[in-house]
Amino acid sequence: MAKGILIAAMNIGRAADDEFHDWYDTEHLPERQRVPGFLVCQRWIGADDPRVSMATYDLADISVMQSPGYKAIGGENLSPWSKRIVAKVQRIMRYEGEQILPGDELPPANAGGLLINAMTVPPEHETDFNAWYDKEHIAALSAVPGVLSARRFRATVGGPKYVALYHLTGPEVVESKEWDVARQSEWTTRITPHFRDRIRLVLRRYVRDGGK
Repeated sequence: MAKGILIAAMNIGRAADDEFHDWYDTEHLPERQRVPGFLVCQRWIGADDPRVSMATYDLADISVMQSPGYKAIGGENLSPWSKRIVAKVQRIMRYEGEQILPGDELPPANAGGLLINAMTVPPEHETDFNAWYDKEHIAALSAVPGVLSARRFRATVGGPKYVALYHLTGPEVVESKEWDVARQSEWTTRITPHFRDRIRLVLRRYVRDGGK
């Protein structure tokens, strides 16, 4: 079975920065790290806006989201602290999906930056969209200096339907001349007008001491 992903992105909103990070670091993330099937749990903050927070949870497979271990801490079983914080934040996206490229690859441990691109395309353009991503786009961006990993996911519930995650040496990679050249082509120009529900976030690795 394909590897799974859970992505939670939010603006800290009305929550205090120090309490939000304390909650994430001392309760919320450790709870999920203890659930069987949660393989890699990483935190990120906006490269330009530190009040944007994102966590990526790589899963053995998407069925982990329906496991007793996860249900015991999610949904109605959130802790009182979690419920208080969640009521104050502004959701950007919550995404569950299966990895469709490349294979079972897990994220690198040494990435200093992350780009997430999420979108839906109309069904009549989906075949062309997937061919463009798999045959041209992701290969071109993977070759850019500073790109450590490039992976694609398809949603299993909700939307946007597709997500691409690019692990980078640092968020500045997406501002490089090489990146700009790699993302341009006739095929790209043809397919991008069909993107819907797009979410694009450039983030840097959250570090507890000095990363707030």
